[in-house]
Amino acid sequence: MTDNSLRLDHVVLWVGDPAASAGFYERVVGLEPVRLTEYTAGDAPFPSVRVSVGTILDLMPRAAAERVASLTGTEGSAGHPVNHVCLSLPRTEFDALHTRLRGHDVPVSDLAHDSFGARGRARRSFYFRDPDGNVLEARHYD
Repeated sequence: MTDNSLRLDHVVLWVGDPAASAGFYERVVGLEPVRLTEYTAGDAPFPSVRVSVGTILDLMPRAAAERVASLTGTEGSAGHPVNHVCLSLPRTEFDALHTRLRGHDVPVSDLAHDSFGARGRARRSFYFRDPDGNVLEARHYD
């Protein structure tokens, strides 16, 4: 049986080079690419990366912004970044991500403590940017 409960399905991030962005999210952030082979073969309009079983980040090429705005009926909104996307991880994966980002010379913010989120107060969190300037927050609750 399919679970059709309300949940976040995907977030679209605007990027300059979707394949390079997928590489960053795989290599540095630790997310699995989805449809990258199809995208590079010209058989998919964009690749994605998997956040969880039911949630992905779509890596939409900025060049497609006008077409996407027309498709969605939201003229003038496509291509604008969101403020940030927050990834919630277990404590050990949070620490590993922080270490990987620093190892790849990706600037990270200072650690924040007890910031509010979907599951209450997170013990620690920090922010970083992907190569296209999209801002991500990482946090853990345990």
